[in-house]
Amino acid sequence: MTSILIVDDSPTIRRMVRASLAGLPGLTFREAKTGLEAIESLVVSPADLIVLDLNMPDMHGIDVLKLVRSQSALANLPVVVLTTRGDDSSRRAATAAGATLYLTKPFSPSELARDVGSLLGLAAPGTRTASSGEPA
Repeated sequence: MTSILIVDDSPTIRRMVRASLAGLPGLTFREAKTGLEAIESLVVSPADLIVLDLNMPDMHGIDVLKLVRSQSALANLPVVVLTTRGDDSSRRAATAAGATLYLTKPFSPSELARDVGSLLGLAAPGTRTASSGEPA
């Protein structure tokens, strides 16, 4: 099973992300509502991908991302930043800190599923991947 850690202080966004990715095969979900909760969760059990908000009450998402990237075991972990911050400076900061992908809210559920599926080598429903032996 592929483990996705969804980190966002909004329960509504966490539910939306989970629902958006539910069609991808073999996923399990964990949730964290704060940056510190996310770090604790990763210490207890690694994830295969993180969906990370930037604006959280206890710890900024960029700081979470930097901490993740500083750990050799997590250095290549795909991290999808999903935030309301669409400005160039936030995008540059997240990219510099090691974000794999940067998406803004409101987001398209089908785009999120496609992008996460691509990062994990999974096909979203109704799509094909090159790894299935057929053209994508």
